[in-house]
Amino acid sequence: MSTSASSAAYGTWKSPITAEAITKNVTVTETVLVDQATGRVYHIERRPSEQGRSVLVETDTGKDVVGQEWNVRTGVHEYGGSAALVHDGVAYFSNYSDGRIYVVSQGQEPQAVTPSDKPYRYANFEAHPRYPHLLASVLEDHSVDTPATIVSSLCIVNTQTKSVHPLISGADFYALPKFSPDGNRIAWQQWSHPDTPWQGGQVFIGDVVLEGDSILLSNSVRIAGETGKISAGYPTWANGNTLIFTSDHSGYSNPWKFEGGKASPILSQPVKEDFAPPMWSLDMFPYSIVDSAGTQALWTAVKDGRDTFYIVDIGGKNSPQQIDTPFVAIRGLRSLSQTNHEVVFCGQKADEPENIVQASTSDLQNGSFKVLIQPSVAVKFSKELVSPPRSIALTVPDDGSPLYVVFYGPHNPSYSGSNIPGERPPCVVNVHGGPTEQVGQSLDWKKQYFTTRGWAWLDVNYGGSSGYGRAYVERLDNHWGQVDVEDSILAAKILSQEPYNLIDPKRAVVRGGSAGGFTTLVAISIASDLKFFAAAQSSYGISDLEKLDEFGHKFESHYLHKLIGGTFAEVPEIYKARSPIYHADSIVTPLLILQGEIDKVVPKEQSELIYQSIKERGGVVEYKLYPGEGHGWRQEANMRDALERELGFFSRILGISAAI
Repeated sequence: MSTSASSAAYGTWKSPITAEAITKNVTVTETVLVDQATGRVYHIERRPSEQGRSVLVETDTGKDVVGQEWNVRTGVHEYGGSAALVHDGVAYFSNYSDGRIYVVSQGQEPQAVTPSDKPYRYANFEAHPRYPHLLASVLEDHSVDTPATIVSSLCIVNTQTKSVHPLISGADFYALPKFSPDGNRIAWQQWSHPDTPWQGGQVFIGDVVLEGDSILLSNSVRIAGETGKISAGYPTWANGNTLIFTSDHSGYSNPWKFEGGKASPILSQPVKEDFAPPMWSLDMFPYSIVDSAGTQALWTAVKDGRDTFYIVDIGGKNSPQQIDTPFVAIRGLRSLSQTNHEVVFCGQKADEPENIVQASTSDLQNGSFKVLIQPSVAVKFSKELVSPPRSIALTVPDDGSPLYVVFYGPHNPSYSGSNIPGERPPCVVNVHGGPTEQVGQSLDWKKQYFTTRGWAWLDVNYGGSSGYGRAYVERLDNHWGQVDVEDSILAAKILSQEPYNLIDPKRAVVRGGSAGGFTTLVAISIASDLKFFAAAQSSYGISDLEKLDEFGHKFESHYLHKLIGGTFAEVPEIYKARSPIYHADSIVTPLLILQGEIDKVVPKEQSELIYQSIKERGGVVEYKLYPGEGHGWRQEANMRDALERELGFFSRILGISAAI
């Protein structure tokens, strides 16, 4: 603490962290790619300053692979991911505006290799080992563009003849096609309604038959996963004989393998940690093979609410060896050199922005690594400004079940605390989206934007969140709009009481986006203690479950049924009982609503219904519609406005004179 630190009321502290500083010219790394033929590293970054477009970048040189007219992004499953592949110096990518796959070599203009007259979307490209002009790909056919009629499949794209050939169809969803090293077999993940990939994902393998200018599939067989009961996924080949994947057969997603015609767990005893995240995006992958013989893998897992590394012996002879690193969030793990046991990944600490990192397994064990690229930011802030995360496992009084939260106290080296005796800080209670997601402990300047101004921040990993095993996720089955809401209120109440006394319960505000926005709206309209929160902010939050069921996109079109306990036709009374739109007349909490104009996941009508209902009653409500934005903010100006608008709204409602 600075010797010249002063004191002032919580929420009024002056902070150097401005909304402009943390959004201007910022780039966001979406994923990392490795050209397995050349060993060159690439990444895809999102640029809010360029209308949120995604760009394929050569990591070591910082050069864009394609020009400004291209957007390297896919709309498969709406959430996208895995929009590019680089093989032997040749890049293949999905262009978001037309959905087509393009190929580009250094110094040349991209050339389309898929038809222009088809409303197709592509993702998850995999080059055949012997015939790399043949790409396996996920294909999403939007010829009849409704959730029930969109057709998903795996296909083969011949980049020489510029033709698309079917490989397999019949399931509702496909992902992650992976050729064996000799190209004679292929593995993939698939699932069908009503499951999501983390509820009933299945892994298949089949024989590859080369015929004409394409590939056919024969002898396909399911090797793991069971509809509605066991989720298997993330397949890749360790070598020509062994396929690796994850399965939550034990109740936690652990490493498994398939060899000799049999699937079995790699670990001698199950580990009560999740070694795989729910696959919301197609570029997610939790492990990498790190030796040329395919006997060792580097895996990520969630332990105590943060990511960690494990070295896993694929033969199962040795117990997994945890590697302690400073990274609390790890994603995009890719093999760089199996000879040198090297990987690249996106790694983030609790007090530093995310970096693209290169390291060998021995480097990680020794605490060393190489940063390939740091994020682009307008201003670099001192670590002294950062409020550290505090992971806390609370207990639900009614049944003794755990409730996981991450707390950030008010912190600014220029202030010693409040000048008001006994004052406790106002608190932002953040409800994550999904709802099958998790909030970790990595640095987020938006949170520090509040904490450096004297606010507390509370992330609630309510029942239903990922990272704590399948049973914790399933706490939300049939109870969405109940468990999540009560857990969010309960977490704030517990932290306002002995032995914590960390926040002022009368100045707790709640906020969330998408599914988190739904929880926020329920908390102020239906919850048993609907007046607990002093103010609320919903970003593209769901207000009408019937409309979500009717107009939701394909990926989530049956997700709701497990969360609620049936379809609208089966349990209409539950849909209405938990839809905030039918209870808007109960909302007395001041509410700020932020919405994207072209959001297809939660259409703007959902937000506008709530706004109109409250406004007609004379309630305190504000609504901001962002043109050109979808499900989340991608444009710099809108990111800045949303943050400033939220702090300003909360401060006005609580009567806090704060510098924005």
